[in-house]
Amino acid sequence: MKLIARWVAATFLLQCLLVAILTTIIYCGDFEGAVPGRALSFPNDHGKHAGFETEWWYFTGNLASKDHNWSTQLTFFRRSLFKEFDRDRSAWAVRDLYPAHFAITNITDKIFFHTELMSREGPGLAGAAVDHLNVYVKDWSASQKGEKIFLRASSGDYSINLALTPEKLIALHGDQGFSVKGNDPNQASYYYSFTRLKATGSLLFNGVSHDVSGLMWMDHEFGSSILNSEQVGWDWFSLQFDNETELMAFHLRRKDGSFEKPFATLVDPSGKTTNLSGESIIIRATNKWMSPRTKATYPCEWIIEIPEEKLQIKITPTVEDQELSASKSTQTSYWEGSVTASGSRDGQQIDGRGYVELTGYAESMGGRL
Repeated sequence: MKLIARWVAATFLLQCLLVAILTTIIYCGDFEGAVPGRALSFPNDHGKHAGFETEWWYFTGNLASKDHNWSTQLTFFRRSLFKEFDRDRSAWAVRDLYPAHFAITNITDKIFFHTELMSREGPGLAGAAVDHLNVYVKDWSASQKGEKIFLRASSGDYSINLALTPEKLIALHGDQGFSVKGNDPNQASYYYSFTRLKATGSLLFNGVSHDVSGLMWMDHEFGSSILNSEQVGWDWFSLQFDNETELMAFHLRRKDGSFEKPFATLVDPSGKTTNLSGESIIIRATNKWMSPRTKATYPCEWIIEIPEEKLQIKITPTVEDQELSASKSTQTSYWEGSVTASGSRDGQQIDGRGYVELTGYAESMGGRL
């Protein structure tokens, strides 16, 4: 039995190594690129887009139970190895890889948990529907039935089981979903969000179950030229305010530490979007935090100003250490965590909560996406 167990383990490790090698060396230059004028259509565009190299479905949010505050992240990535693929070849042939990341922050007790999965596409392993939202990696899943979205993920003593109900229509970023990422107009993706999802369900943390409710945010993005070799990463902000407005802001960072042209989407209580870019958005980091593991230094406090909207807010992490190490799947470390926001809009006090993602501080993301 020990010999069999060793053979199974060795076979699995070899398979993982081959997948890693394929991910690194195989590139097909004829993936589709994002171009202006494509009309996104739902529910079809909730599904996967096989002609594009990179795609992700992102869920983040802040929740509360009877005696604790929580936040959670569940992300599904899809990375294509080939654009063209013979579907009759084999149900087990590798075309797409699906990494997935799952995290829970116990805000009250300042404890952060995270884990990861990765699988090739295949029966019972991983996949995504092409015409509606149904993406999974093993027993982690995000699926839509009617208007509700259901999230499920578990790892030992930690799990989420949530039902999400949209409170607003989909927000299209940029030019009707065509989102230019920085200074280069050819560097773009298709990008939209559910910016306000009412969440109810249960959460398991360190073996203890909690009934929770709160607000979640969903991003779906797909493209083939999101980062070039001179860009190391990005800062991304998603904020939900108590006046029922939301703000998404983003900027790319280059090797020399400078940032490229930012862009943002402001969503009013009715769901109407205002898209902003360039000098109309000011994002300033005002504090730093160093990871005890990777020794990466991350910004950990910010001021965002949008003068034409008379908006100024201060953003602060709920827990400083919310760094994810995804060494087994995407082979990256990045900071992704819950934040609080407070400030003013048109002279009125506003407060909110949200999420911030910081990539490229522990190692460069340039050329990977």
